[in-house]
Amino acid sequence: MKKLIIKSLALLLFACTSNTYSQTLISYKDPNIHYMGRVGMKDDAAELTWSASSVVINFSGTGAKATLKDDSGFDLITVVVDDKVVTAIQPTVDKKEYALVSGLPAGPHKLELFKRTEYDMGKLFFYSFDIAGKLLPPPVYKHRMEFYGNSITCGYAIEDKEGKDRGTYQFVNAYKSYANLTARHLNADYNSISKSGIGITISWFNYVMPDIYNRLAAKDPKVLWDFSKYTPEVVVVNLFQNDSWLVKNFEHEQFKARFGTTAPTPEFIIKSYQNFISKIRAEYPKAKIICALGSMDATKDGAPWPGYIEKAVARLKDKGIYTHFFPYKNTPGHPNEKEQQVMANELIGFIEKKMKW
Repeated sequence: MKKLIIKSLALLLFACTSNTYSQTLISYKDPNIHYMGRVGMKDDAAELTWSASSVVINFSGTGAKATLKDDSGFDLITVVVDDKVVTAIQPTVDKKEYALVSGLPAGPHKLELFKRTEYDMGKLFFYSFDIAGKLLPPPVYKHRMEFYGNSITCGYAIEDKEGKDRGTYQFVNAYKSYANLTARHLNADYNSISKSGIGITISWFNYVMPDIYNRLAAKDPKVLWDFSKYTPEVVVVNLFQNDSWLVKNFEHEQFKARFGTTAPTPEFIIKSYQNFISKIRAEYPKAKIICALGSMDATKDGAPWPGYIEKAVARLKDKGIYTHFFPYKNTPGHPNEKEQQVMANELIGFIEKKMKW
């Protein structure tokens, strides 16, 4: 009986100790942290600005916390554990520690902090993880992609369940956009250089994608992105929706600033698109480039915009550049969650066929 009791106590002790992990503080500089997207490294923190940028680790343990700060208090961060969304947090302007997940089964896990809001909604500072366990080597992705897009790519209004098509920080969610859905399905690391309202020839504000595509942070013209740091296999450009709304909006201040009183000609539009794609090609000589458009009214029947893109691509005479147009969804507002998934399914099929992934 005594031996049985001792054996039982020993088993209990083993069970307790095998499931107990010491706390481990992980600095933002740790090489086992994987940063997705264009992320700046400051003196004491990693700086996440672009939509869909993220911090990813593998660890063995049962829980994790993170020390964060936001410059606006309006950023929303999706917490993803083992490829499943567990919660969302809204960091304040004060530096503080946030509980991310606890009570996980003992063992290896993948953890991601995903910035789902746009760069003009906030700048996130990531300082450290505090994990109940130990850090493991970072995740390895099978492919690399890059997206250049507008509100569709940013996931504008996806969380507006009332159908009012609102795009403030509460309703934007890049995690549910076709770009993120596509990249995750294909096991791809990716950058998203996207902004609601942006165009190639004109935007709803005073800059266009060719002005910011090569920046580390969109709002800082002094620090350019080092394209040698990240080389995608596939680049997806989904732009022209905002151009389609504005190139004949004679009363809009940006129309007057860019075009005066005369709408741009088709030749000007085609040449502008051609020039932008040429810039992307110059940075990535071996990448496949998909010139996409849709799924809003720029691709409805009779719209000239797919034709403009086709002409620009034909002029480039580059066998590594393709076109792919998402069918017009023919519903009000921006693509909802289901419509984003439809776009993702189409793009996944197109890439798998062209790239043989």
